Parts: sequence; structure tokens; C-alpha cells
Amino acid sequence: MARWIPTKREKYGVAIYNYDAARDVELSLQVGDTVHILEMYEGWYRGYTLRNKSKKGIFPETYIHLKEAIVKDRGQHETVIPSELPLGQELTSTLREWAVIWHKLYVDNKTTQFRHVQQLTYSLIEWRSQILSGTLPKDELAELRKKVTAKIDYGNSVVLLLILVTCTLLRILGLDLVVRDDNGNILDPDETSTISLFKSHETASKRIEERIQEEKSLQQNLDLRGQPIFNTTHTYSLYVNFKNFVCNIGEDAELLMSLYDPDLSKFISENYLVRWGSNGMPKEIEKLNNLQAVFTDLSSSDLIRPKISLVCQIVRVGHMELKDGKKHTCGLRRPFGVAVMDITDIIHGKVDDEEKQHFIPFQQIAMETYIRQRQLIMSPLITSHVIGENEPLTSVFNKVIAAKEVNHKGQGLWVSLKLLPGDLAQVQKDFSHLVDRSTAVARKMGFPEIILPGDVRNDIYVTLVQGEFDKGKKKTPKNVEVTMSVHDEDGNLQEKAIHPGAGYEGVSEYKSVVYYQVKQPCWYETVKVSIAIEEVSRCHLRFTFRHRSSQESRDKSERAFGMGFVKLMNADGTTLQDGKHNLIVYKGDNKKMEDAKCYLTLPCTKMEMEEKEAPSGKNLHHLANFTPTKDSTKDSFQIATLICSTKLTQNVDLLGLLNWRSNSQNIAHNLRKLMEVEGGEIVKFLQDTLDALFNIMMEMSENETYDFLVFDALVFIISLIGDIKFQHFNPVLETYIYKHFSATLAYAKLTKVLNCYVGNADDSSKTELLFAALKALKYLFRFIGAALKYLPSIINDVKLVFDPVELSVLFSKFIQSIPDNQLVRQKLNCMTKIVESDLFKQSECRDALLPLLIDQLSGQLDDNSNKPDHEASSQLLSSVLEVLDRKDVGPTAAHIQLIMERLLRRINRTVIGMSRQSPHIGIFVACMTAILRQMEDFHYNHYINTFKTRQDIIDFLMETFIMFKDLIGKNVYASDWMVMNMMQSRVFLRAVNQFTSVLNRFFLDQANFELQLWNNYFHLAVAFLTHESLQLETFSQAKRNKIIKKYGDMRKEIGFKIRDMWYNLGPHKIKFIPAMVGPILEVTLVPEPELRKATIPIFFDMMQCEFNFSGNRNFHMFENELITKLDQEVEGGRGDEQYKILLEKLLLEHCRKHKYLSVPGEVFAWLVSSLLENLLDYRTIMHDESKENRMSCTVNVLNFYKEKKREDIYIRYLYKLRDLHTDCENFTEAAYTLLLHAELLQWSEKPCVPHLLQRDSYYVYSQQELKEKLYQEIISFFDRGKMWEKAIQLSKELADMYENKVFDYEGLGNLLNKIFIYRGKEYERREDFNLKLLTQFPSAEKMTSTAPPGEEIKASPKQCIFCCSDVQCFIVKPVMNLPPNYKDKPVPEQILNYYRANEVQQFTHSRPVRKGEKDPDNEFANMWIERTTYTTAYSFPGILKWFEVKQITTEEISPLENAIETMELTNEKISNIVQQHGWDRSLPVHPLSMLLSGIVDPAVMGGYTNYEKAFFTEKYLQEHPEDQDKIELLKQLIALQMPLLAEGIRIHGEKLTEQLKPLHDRLTACFKELKKKVEKQYGVITLPPSLTERKPSRSGSVVLPYIMSSTLRRLSVTSVASSVVSTSSTSSDSAPSRPGSDGLGLSGKAQRPKSLQLGDNRLTLLQGSSLQQSAARSPPPITPKTPRTQSFPSLQADGLAAGSLQSTPPPPPPKSKPYENSNPRNSVEVAPPLPSRREAKPPPPPPKTRKSSVVSSEQGLP
Repeated sequence: MARWIPTKREKYGVAIYNYDAARDVELSLQVGDTVHILEMYEGWYRGYTLRNKSKKGIFPETYIHLKEAIVKDRGQHETVIPSELPLGQELTSTLREWAVIWHKLYVDNKTTQFRHVQQLTYSLIEWRSQILSGTLPKDELAELRKKVTAKIDYGNSVVLLLILVTCTLLRILGLDLVVRDDNGNILDPDETSTISLFKSHETASKRIEERIQEEKSLQQNLDLRGQPIFNTTHTYSLYVNFKNFVCNIGEDAELLMSLYDPDLSKFISENYLVRWGSNGMPKEIEKLNNLQAVFTDLSSSDLIRPKISLVCQIVRVGHMELKDGKKHTCGLRRPFGVAVMDITDIIHGKVDDEEKQHFIPFQQIAMETYIRQRQLIMSPLITSHVIGENEPLTSVFNKVIAAKEVNHKGQGLWVSLKLLPGDLAQVQKDFSHLVDRSTAVARKMGFPEIILPGDVRNDIYVTLVQGEFDKGKKKTPKNVEVTMSVHDEDGNLQEKAIHPGAGYEGVSEYKSVVYYQVKQPCWYETVKVSIAIEEVSRCHLRFTFRHRSSQESRDKSERAFGMGFVKLMNADGTTLQDGKHNLIVYKGDNKKMEDAKCYLTLPCTKMEMEEKEAPSGKNLHHLANFTPTKDSTKDSFQIATLICSTKLTQNVDLLGLLNWRSNSQNIAHNLRKLMEVEGGEIVKFLQDTLDALFNIMMEMSENETYDFLVFDALVFIISLIGDIKFQHFNPVLETYIYKHFSATLAYAKLTKVLNCYVGNADDSSKTELLFAALKALKYLFRFIGAALKYLPSIINDVKLVFDPVELSVLFSKFIQSIPDNQLVRQKLNCMTKIVESDLFKQSECRDALLPLLIDQLSGQLDDNSNKPDHEASSQLLSSVLEVLDRKDVGPTAAHIQLIMERLLRRINRTVIGMSRQSPHIGIFVACMTAILRQMEDFHYNHYINTFKTRQDIIDFLMETFIMFKDLIGKNVYASDWMVMNMMQSRVFLRAVNQFTSVLNRFFLDQANFELQLWNNYFHLAVAFLTHESLQLETFSQAKRNKIIKKYGDMRKEIGFKIRDMWYNLGPHKIKFIPAMVGPILEVTLVPEPELRKATIPIFFDMMQCEFNFSGNRNFHMFENELITKLDQEVEGGRGDEQYKILLEKLLLEHCRKHKYLSVPGEVFAWLVSSLLENLLDYRTIMHDESKENRMSCTVNVLNFYKEKKREDIYIRYLYKLRDLHTDCENFTEAAYTLLLHAELLQWSEKPCVPHLLQRDSYYVYSQQELKEKLYQEIISFFDRGKMWEKAIQLSKELADMYENKVFDYEGLGNLLNKIFIYRGKEYERREDFNLKLLTQFPSAEKMTSTAPPGEEIKASPKQCIFCCSDVQCFIVKPVMNLPPNYKDKPVPEQILNYYRANEVQQFTHSRPVRKGEKDPDNEFANMWIERTTYTTAYSFPGILKWFEVKQITTEEISPLENAIETMELTNEKISNIVQQHGWDRSLPVHPLSMLLSGIVDPAVMGGYTNYEKAFFTEKYLQEHPEDQDKIELLKQLIALQMPLLAEGIRIHGEKLTEQLKPLHDRLTACFKELKKKVEKQYGVITLPPSLTERKPSRSGSVVLPYIMSSTLRRLSVTSVASSVVSTSSTSSDSAPSRPGSDGLGLSGKAQRPKSLQLGDNRLTLLQGSSLQQSAARSPPPITPKTPRTQSFPSLQADGLAAGSLQSTPPPPPPKSKPYENSNPRNSVEVAPPLPSRREAKPPPPPPKTRKSSVVSSEQGLP
């Protein structure tokens, strides 16, 4: 019979097809599943997948691709390890993890992130196939390994970044930081030192963070100028992406782009060259879509240029004329056009969009000046007879920039631009997506703002400026082409030394543009010459001149007719000076022109010739051996040069110092002359200069004179850099000191000179030198200290001569010779280098060196140390520990012991005192961990024995426990540093277990028991056990398996130790009850079955302990604490059904075995089980959408706590239930819920215990205060839930308490009084309304004053406020709320009348208030206006004729402001009545007569005079200087009235009757006098005619707009010479109501129904125009212009108020409260109108919102 055969080789494979199981015995597979094969049989395998090892089954062998594997422990527990490369395994696991994330992103439709992960995944798949193929050479495999590991690390971080929103997914995947060695292999923590592990994590984290930042920069398009990077950098770069060039040339072209300053007519940068083909594509097709350049070295001064342009010069390469044919000369460079773009905004950072494409229009050279194109583009200011030749470059470019429209005909360039902060290296790093190695680099023609040491540059810029050439025998001027080349002194050509533009390699010969028949061609072409520095002294530039013919046959016969040259270095060794050079043009034999030996002996410039001819008076022309001509001296050629070199100087004195070895006799002279060199030249050569100074000091040590001169020169340079002009070179000096300074023994000489200066301080001749040296002291000491850095570098060489131990002793003595508090960092860094040398790896040398190192570290980490250098100390300490962790350095136990004894506790205290944000906390924790890790068991025992007293041991353990707990609670390392965190946990666990033996040995017996120490231990152990990094259930299966395999489940180990330590306590256990109940509960809730079984019995032990040791024979403390903590933990998400079952089972088992606890213990077990069931149900149901289910479950829980009399938890769940009800708008149920809390309280002054206070907003002391606040909230809920009967009942109870127990009449008044606005009937008289109110309140007393009740009324014993009711009624004025589309427009009065009485929600009442004594001559001076604004719950008209006032604000109007308002309203009246009469001649004239007479006639007019007396005086201005603008406004309003009155009198005269003629004559006379006076004092204002024009409506009728005062002033401003200041006004105060509309009233309180008898109390009602709160004890003080707001949190009796006016209560307003968002004139709230039928239909409810339909219907109420 056939049977299944165990496999031997076929152990490991991958599914290559999907397989769906057809039977139970089969195993389903998905492509990519890894399978472990156990047996095989006739084409079938049996095994399991690695993602689900518990399910085994059979599957076809043809579906599996077998892979090589290694099998360990064959048999039932065999382990299969793939034999592929570790990197291949990592690639596989990484791809599997990313696949889950990739799928999640696809499901969530996150397209961008999906594509990103896809790109990363495809890269890994491709590289994985290459690695697994096994065909790569070794070097390629190593390179690919680095790329793969970098991509995995970067990808993991990017994937984390992309899906931060899916936090649960991240927890499942558990993507962690992967740390590797230099070969890309994952580090094994068991084989790696703690310090190396930390540094690897740190390096990997920084690398990934940099990549993430690069990734973010791809997606960000911010204004970088506003970011800090632009504030700290000194160098910038401009990125240019050349997109396209459209121009119909027909020939090849060269495009030369550069930066240009139009104000200075100066090019800033070298050229960026693009060669464009005649086919409209780049000449090099591979550059298509990859034409990018970066203009570098721009300084901050470049960024603030007023203007800067991007200039492109287009040169065609072909025939002389475009129309020329095949027989004509080819390859000529001919001018064609220019394109200019102003990029000032981009350079200034105002525009920053690298994706935006800018079009630069092309300007072709006009045909009439075509042959003189260069004069159009680059003409200098030179004399010329040709039109256009004199036009300078600036004017041409500025014309193009200023031209509004360039006739480009669609021709031009498309580029995108972006300003980048940083130099080339920085932008390549920060903007790698833009700038890479293929990007052309165009440098600035000049130096950047900072030249760092090591920045070597040697560029010579040569500009062909102009020339003048005799036409010779030709009838027309020549077509001159200049050929430039570089040659050495032997005439050898320097290959590719000339660079026409960035983007291409250099050329050996550069040919200029050819100008057609121009005698004085102007080129202005700039090229860069780059040659080796050592070759500069031997090289010169040669220029040959040749006539180019348009005919090819003639052109071939043309030869060079002249040449010129210039040497790059002068005879004195300095470089060619910057500026223009007029070269001599030599003519003669062409062969001799090419012979350098012939012409190099001749002068090259006219200045040099004049200098040579002057002494001798001889003509040197014959020396050329050329054939001289009469006209040869007429030819001229001019160039300009600019040297940008950090090695070549144009200063003789500086050159002498730099070349001091070749001229050693002049060293002293050159050192003195250095201090006369210009500072800008020195900073350019800072490194070379400093090197020369220190080399002189070290190599010329026999001459002390040089020491002083070098010292003085050094002080001079440091002082120079300290100058504000060069202070940005400070970082350069710092970099030199720390990276380039190498004069090891210079410190001795510098110190000696300094001491000499200090010792001769009284010598007046050296005072100035000493003063300068002291100013430079900071950097002098840095140079002295920097020498220590190079001391260790000689160790490996010196130890070949010295005995290593003797050398170690010498080094120790040298370090000890330096004073303790001087050069601390240099000493520590020097010692770090010694530790890193081979010397420290020898055990005997460590014996000599380690005490010194420990002494230095101990001093730095001492508690009393001032400003310890933590950075250098940590570097030294970590280096020591890393060496001691190696296996090849001999015995280390004694050295570890020494470090432990001397430094461990100091390191601990440093960690405790260091901020978690400190950059050094990580390395110090790593050092502490390293020491603990390297300590053996005997080290721990020895360390405890080193403490002299028992108290010292206690202090150490307390410090350690607290520190460990703090480090566990506040992670020092990132959560994705999984390896580091797990290693640290393992070390901590071992240390804690070591210290437990100390606890048991020293602090357990009765006499020596330390409660706090044991308590700290238990809390540390619990914190360790519950730390998130150890909760394996939260990780993916792969990560869980990895952790268990490497570290095991550390929770079980510490949990079992907690159990053992608890049982060791013996009789001391009672001291930890109930404090330890919560921590032990946390341990038992950890979802690890074995741990739960081991620790749950501790609960029974606690019950038993309390039962035995408490006098009451119960365990109530334990019970209460367990219930409290259990509630908190389960609510926090811990605990499950398995825990409930296990807890119940174990407690019952133990209790039933106990003699006395069997009954109460069993009851408690069932109680806890029931509680857990309710709590788990509650936690589950809280995520249910059904709020009813949540309410039901909450009730079950709170009933449980009510039965157990746990008021604290009971009240907490009451408020949870209350919140559920309010969310569902179950206000009645919410009120009854709060009532349960109130029933627990008494009406007494008994203090309120903390657990009764569940509301943060309730700050009360007594139960009575809390109950009162609860009642107010409950009444509010009952009111909103329409349970008025219950609300009345509670109100009575509360009122009785106010009236008869606490005598809080103000509180009672606030409870009972309500204020309403009432909308009266048409033409209803106020007296009738008052009578109706008094009929309903027969015992009420009518208040005749509109002022608030005075103190005599409120305090009078005869008028008890609560014995009778007062009614106060008066008229309020509605505040018109015009729709936005009517604002500042001439709106017909009919429309305004509607809005004056409708859709209003704010009302005002103004009451005069006099301040100070009354002035009989002028009552205006101290007459203030108190204006009260009332905001109702809903706008009028609404579903009721009255609405409650929900907000009151009060402000005071000053007399001056009142005068301004009065004048504005008067002008408004005049303007509108004049308009009415002007547009409707049928109106009666009497109203106009009365208005004009009241203003113009002096018999009744007194306003102007009163205002002048009150406000237009010097005294008033001195007392009120802030009112100057208001006084001017009042004067302008008075002036504005004159044209209005003039128009009114004119109309009055037109409509005059015989009876009114005398009145009109008087008005005219009075007005003439008045107008003369006003215009003289206040100016003349003219109104625009638009105010009196007639505007026909659509039907042809006249539309009469109502002109408001603000509009009137605004329109008048346009026609008045002096400005008129506009202020707001309330035009509606005096406006008449619309005929037929209801009147509006305000009532202080609505009448109660007959059934509501609260006593014969005063009730305040207001009707008509205004409102005051009447029942308050005293009104709040009023401050001028300060709003006073009153709110009413008491019972909202909307329904009760309605009941006072009708037989049955009408329905109250809707539940929504628009008044809660109200905004009166001086309030912060706005009250939107009540929704009405004409409003738009409300939006549909959002999906899955159960109550949205109810809300919508309420919002749609009419």
C-alpha cells in the first residue's frame, strides 16, 4: 500500500499559481505563498504555509517552485531556513509587507501614494531578480546590494509617511528601522556593541529623514524666501529648465543664456549654451527634454538688485546671408536676435513655481540693420558713422524689457525657473529632483559671498570687446572673424581650454561672430578660459584676425591678416589685472604669427609698448620680424579680462607672502606688507594665507622675530574677519580651524607671544598690539586648542619607536599638564582620538590611560560641574565602551569594573537631569545601557558591596528604579528603532532582576523593610511589563515570531518575578493594599494566557491578606479598588471575554478552598464577573451606531454601581447617559438623568466631596451650590423638552429655597423675570396695551419711568419686590437689517419701509443721561445718551407675536457723537424731503416749510451755536484731543447741510403760494446769512447732480430712492475740496413705520398661566420701544462705549409667556436657537432670522445620520 513519504530535499517552495481547495484535506494557495513541505505522494505535497502554520493540508506539486533550504532538527520540530542570500530573504519579506500596504492604498483610492509605492516595489522586484539570477560579477553585486538596502530603508520610511492616516495598518505591519553594516547586511544585536547599534540606528534614521525631506520637497510649492533656510544662507542658485525654442531660422543656431543687470549694463554670469538644430530640435537629440542649467554663486547682494534679466542671444551658424546657396561659405557665426525676460520677481522670491512655463518673446534683428546686429545688441558708447552702432547694450535690453508688446509672431523660448537656496553642493542635495549631475552649471562671473576652505576655483573670463581694422585694398570694410586660442610659451596649443558656455566641453579654438562689412565691429562675447594653475604662468592668449568672404572659393584663399596676444601672468608673478586691455595688432608673415618665440618677446598691449619705448625712444615694430605696413598701427583690438581664482592673486605683496619659500629673505617685509593688503583680496585666499603664516612659524622656528610678525598678522586677519564687512566669513575661519589647520606645535609659539604681550602691558608701544590681540583672543585660543587635535594622529607611528606603555604614560602626563578648566573640548577630543587608536586596544596601555580618562569624565559629569561638555564627554565615553566590548582587545573585566565604580552613578544622574529633548540624551542612555550590558553577575555583586552604608544602597536603587521607569514611560528612542528598544529592554530586565536579589537580601526582614523602595520596584516592573514595545499581540505575525525567537516574551519573565516578589512580602503585603491592586490588575489584563494564570491568584492572596489583617474580617478595600480600576481599564480598551472567564474560574477555585472566604469570596467572584460582562458589553456597544442600545447598556452599568453604592462611578456614567440623550435631543430624558445626580445632594452647606463634582465647569463648595446649578440645568432641559409641568415643579422648589432659606432675592429675580419684545396690532395705542397687561396682573404696579428701578425701590421695606408685581412698558425702535445687495445703493423708500419693520431681530431704546452739573447756557455739553440694544431669540414676524430677549447690550453715546448723529439724521431728512418734492410736484408744501423754518430761522435754530459753544473751543480740544476727527466731521456735516437747504429753498420758491411769500422771503434772508457764515467757517460742499435726477423704473414710472446719511456723505465727497469723514448711523431710529405694518413692543415678562402661582411677585413687562431689566438687584455699571451684555440662563418660559396672553399655551419657537449666534450692534453674537417658507430648501442630510430629517424639518418651519 502506497503511503506518504517524508521529504528530504523538497522542503521549501513558493506557490506560482493560485490553488483553491476542493476538499477539507486540501490547502488553498495564493501566488507567492511560501510553503513548508512535510511529505509527498504521487504528485502531491503535504505541508503548510508560513502565514498560517496551524493549518496543514495537501496541494499539487506542479503548483510549487522548489527552492534550496537548510533543515535543522529534522522531525516533528524541524526548522527550514532558506539558503538564498540574506538580502534576497529580506527583499522577499519587504515586498510582502509592501504588498499589503499597496493593496490598502488601492482600496482607499489613494492614487498618488499607490503610484509611489508601485514605483518602489517594481524597482525592488527588478533588483531581486538580478540578485537571485547569480550572474552578476562580484563588484556589480556589491554595488547593487548597496542600492537595494538604501531603497528598502528609504521605502520603509516613505511607505510609513504615505499612510500615516492608516495607523491601525501600521501597527499590524510593524514596519521598523533596519540597521545594517557597511556591506548592507542586517546587524545582529547579539554580535554588535550597544554603542555601534545606537550609532547605526542614528545614521540610518538621519539618512532616511533626509530622503523623506527630499521627497516632501517634491510635493511642496512654498515661498522658500519665507522659510528659515533663506534667512541663514549666503549663497543662492537659479534653476533654469529650457523647455522649447520656436523660431524659423532654417539653419543651426547657438542660444547663449546668461543673467544680466540692466541698470549696470553688466552681465552677472557666464553663458549657458544650447545648440539648436535647423530641424527645430536640440543638436544632441539625447538632450531633448533635458536642457537644464543652474546659475550658481549668487549672493544676497545679487538678490536685492533693483532689476535682473535673463538674456538669451541667438547666433545662427551657417551662411553669411540666409539666402546664400551651396557655393557660399558655411559655418559662419552670424547674429540673429535676442530674447529678454525680467526675472526680478523670481530672484526676489515673489514668484516661485518650478512647473510654470514662462514665454520669452524673440526679437529678431531688423533687416535694415541686420548686418550690424551686434551694434543693436552689444554696442558700446563709441564713435561710429553707422546708424545704430552707438546704441548701447543697456538701451536695447531695456527697450525689449519695457516694450508692452513685442512683435514676436509666436516665436520665442519657453523656460521654467526656480530660485534655490545654497551653493551647488547644497542644491544637489536638497533639490536632487531638479539638479543632478547632468545639469549644466553656469557660475557667477565673480566670487560668491563666502569662499570656504577647500573651494578651489581658477577661471579666467575673456571678453572680446571691439576692434578697428583698416579695409586695406578693399573698397568696403572687412568681415572680421577673431579666432582665440590658448598656447604655452613654446607655442603648443592647450586643448579644450576655452569654454563658450556651460553645458558643453571646452574647445581648442573659439571663433567670434562675423559682422558684415563693419570697420569697427563690437563683439562683447565672453568666454571662460580654464587651465591648470601651474600652467598659468607659462600660457598666453593668442588672437588671430581673418577676413571671411561670403563666397566659399574666395574664403578658402583668405589668410589671417593680423594677430595679437596677451600673457596671463605678469613678470612680477601677479596675474593679469582685471579690466580692459588694448592689444597691439601685429601684421606680417603668417608662419611667424604662429611662432610664439617670435612674438612673445614683444609688447602685447599698447600700454606695455609705451612703457618700453619711453626710456629708449626707439620704435620696436621692427622686432616683430613681421612685414610692417604704414597702416598697421591704425588697427586696434580691445579685450576685457576678469580673474576668478582662489590661487592666483593680482596683489604683489600677497603673492610675496604666499611664495615665501622662493624669497625667504623678504619674509619680514612681506609679513608687514600683508597688513596693507585690501581685505577682500585676503579673504579670497584665506586658507592659503593662514597656511603660509603657520608654515613660516613652524619652519622658521630659529628666528623668534617671525613669531611676533606672524602673531601680529594673525591678529590682523582675525580682526579683519570681525569687521562687519567680512563677518560672514566667520564660518570660513571656523571651518579652517576644525578641518584644515594642521600646525600641531603652533600653540606653544602663540602662547609664548601672547604671554610676552601681556607681560609688557605697561609698554605704550605694545598697548595697541595687546588690545588687538585681546580682541582676537577667541580665535587665538581655538588655534592653540586645535593643535591637540593632531596629537593622536602620530600615535601609530611613534609607538614603533616608543614602548606602548611608556607612550601611554607620556600622553597621560601631557593631558594632565593642561589646566583643568582650559581647552576642555580639545582635551576630550584628543583623548577620544587616543582611545580610537591602536594604543588603547592593548590591555596594559588601558591600565595606564583609563584612570586619566575616567578622571576627566568624572569631572565633566560631576553634579557640581559648570557647563559640562556633554557632547565631547559622550563621544569619549562611547568610544571607550565600544573598544571594551570588542573580543580582540584582551581582558576587560577590570576596566569595566573601574568604569562601573567611578562613572555608572554619575551617568545615571546625568540621564535623570537631562531633558528628553536634549540631542545628547540618546548617546548617554546608550552608554549607560552598554555599561549594564557588559557587567557580569559578579560586577553587580561587587558594585553593591562598594556602598558604605545601607542608606547609600537605598539611594542608588531608588535612583535606578525611578530612572528606568522614566525611560520606559518616555521613550528616548523612536518607536521604529525596534532592535535598539528591545536590546535596551533586555538589559534593563537583567539589571532589575539583579537588583531584586538585593531587595530580598537587605530590605525584606521586619527591621529593615523599605516600603517606598519595594513600591518603586513593583511600579517599575509593571511599567516594564505593560510597555507598548513588548505587546506582541499588536505586531504582525512575522515581527512577533522574530521578537520571540530573538528575545523571547520578556513579559512572562518579569511577570513571574512580580508574582514571586509579591509572595516574598509575607506580612508586609497588607501595606500594599489597596495601592497595588491597580498595577497587578494591569499585569493580569495582558493577553498572555500563562501570565494571566500566574498572576490572577495574587488577587485572592490580597483578599485573604486583608481579611486576615483587617479588624473587620472583610476585604472591602480590595473590592472597592478592584471595581474602580477594572472600570477604568476596561473602558480604556483592555480585557476580553477570555479574561472574564479565567478570572471567574480562578477566584472561585481559590475561594471555595478557603475556610472563611468561600461564601463572601464566591459572591465577590460572581460580582466581578457580572461587572466585567456589563463593562465589556458597554465597551462593545459604544461603537454601535444605535444610540438606543448604547443608552440601554449604560443604564445597566450605572444600575450596577448604584446597587454597589459606588457614587463616584455611578455619577460618571450618569453624565455619559446625559450626553447620549443630548446628542439625540432627548432633553426630557437628559433632565431626568441629571435629576438622579441632584437627588444625591442636600440643600445644605455641607462640603461637596470631589467625586460628586463631575462637571469641570462647576466650581462650587457646598452641596447646595451644586444642587442649585444642577436644578438650573435640569429646568433648562425640561423647558427644551416641553415638560413645563416638571419645570414648574422644580422652579417652585428652587424659588422656595431662594425666598425662605437662603434669601437670595437676586437669584429669585433672575429665575422669575423674563423680558419680551411684543409686536403690537396696527394703530394699537400704548395705553390700550398697558391696560390689557394690568388686567391680567391686577396686583401689579405700573412703573411710569423708563429708567431701571432705583435702590430705594429695591431696598424699601414697604415695597417688597416679591410681594407685588411691577410692569414696565415702553416703545423700542427696530434696527433695520438691509440685505447685502441693497447696501450703499439708492433703494426706493417703499423697500426701506418694509425692512424697517420686518425681518428685524434687534431693537434699541435711547435714554438721555446727564453727567455733571447742568449748564444753563448749553444743555448739549453734558447730555449723554444711554442706548440699549435688545436681541430676540427669533426675528419678527414669526410664529408668535412676541419673542424672548436673549441678549442685552448697553453703550453710552457722548455729547459730541450725539451731535454728529443728530446732524446726520437732519441732513437725511432734508435730502429725502427735497427729493420727494423735486420729483413729485403734487406733494403739499407745508411739511417742507416747517422743516426749513425749524433749521434756517434763527428764532428757533440754536443747534449750530450750541455745538460751537460746546465743542468748537480750545478748552474742549485740550480736554479731549482724541475728538479732533469727530469735530472735523461735525463741521463737515454742518457744511454739507448748506447745499441741501439751498435746494430745499429753491423748490420751496417754485411751489410758493401768495400766503407763504412772507415766510419764504424770511427763509431766504436767513439762509443767505447762515450760508455766508457757514461757508466762511466750514468750507463749501457741492452735491452731485445724481442726487436729484429722475430714474425711470421698468414700467416707466419714477423710482424714488431713499438716500441715507452715510450714502449722502459718501456721494458728496466726490464734489468737495476737503475730505468728508464717513461714519455709520442708524437711519431707522426716526423712520416712520410702513403703513399697515404691525407696531413692535417690548415686555419685561410674559404673564404666567393662572395655574402658576409663585406668589404676588413683581413682573416686568415692556412694550413699544425700549427695554430694561427691572428685577435685578442693581444694574451693572455703565462705561462709555463699553457694551454691557446680560444673558438669562434661567428657566426659558417661552410657552409660559404665550400662556399669559391666550387661554392655552401656543407652541414655543423651534428647538434650534438662532439667538445663540446673534450679533447686535456692539455684541459679538449675531442672530440670524427664523427660517421661513420663502428661503431655499435645506440641504439633504449627510449619509447615515439618523436624526437629520428631523433637523431639516425643524429648520424649514415657517
